[in-house]
Amino acid sequence: MAAMRAAKICAAIVLGTCGALVFALPPASAENVPLPTPAPQQKAAPAAPAATPAASGDTQQKPGFFPFSLPFGKDSGGSGASSQQATAFDAKQRALLDKVSAYLTGVQTMVGNFVQIGPDGGRTEGSFYIQKPGKVRFTYNPPSPIDIIADGSSVIVRDRKLATQDLYPLSQTPLRYLLADRIDLLKDTDVVSVTSDDTFTTVVIEQKQVMIGTSRLMMMFDAKDLGLKQWTVTDPQGFDTTVAVYNLDTAKKPDPNLFVINYSRDTGGISNQ
Repeated sequence: MAAMRAAKICAAIVLGTCGALVFALPPASAENVPLPTPAPQQKAAPAAPAATPAASGDTQQKPGFFPFSLPFGKDSGGSGASSQQATAFDAKQRALLDKVSAYLTGVQTMVGNFVQIGPDGGRTEGSFYIQKPGKVRFTYNPPSPIDIIADGSSVIVRDRKLATQDLYPLSQTPLRYLLADRIDLLKDTDVVSVTSDDTFTTVVIEQKQVMIGTSRLMMMFDAKDLGLKQWTVTDPQGFDTTVAVYNLDTAKKPDPNLFVINYSRDTGGISNQ
């Protein structure tokens, strides 16, 4: 139970200078996966108010479990800030953003494996599948019972063991940036930073909400071919979750059934997949 509970308090991403700790994967893979450098002081997930009862299906803890944070906020129509952003970056930075936008637009399908590191240092692993526009599935390896599925409009966090699921709008997660059919980062998002070195090209997107605070999404790409390497989400409380991806295949088409959400609550909200 302790391991399962630890898996359910992961959260969001890091702003910074591409500092990453690289560890070797098991012998089955020769690729190294970048992971975030541990913080000087380990963060602990905030405790829920004692007077607030836990919701059915442990709903209050699940937003912190995502490989992204909720609520990230509705699309603020980034085009309104694009003119200011365009002048905030030099020609080299704008060219980098154009290349990253072209890469994200060009990838229509992707399958692979992931390692997720939460704010408490907990590590979970699994497989993921992307089918644009808007569809993704994260399947966590045991002992975690969690599947995360987006079908193009909604995202669910499904607990296979408890036979429960929690539903959220896809528009309120930063996944929409990875799953959009076409994306222009300068026009469609609030980019606050773009940097590149010999290892990574890093783009940081920020979402400010008056009542909630500021969330950040940092995406890191291979400096040579711009292949996606990892993302980190930082929630308004400053808690970071990083997801590093590897064994990527952009040619394989996932089974469409992987992205089916059963919206019926009569059967516990559980799809057969």
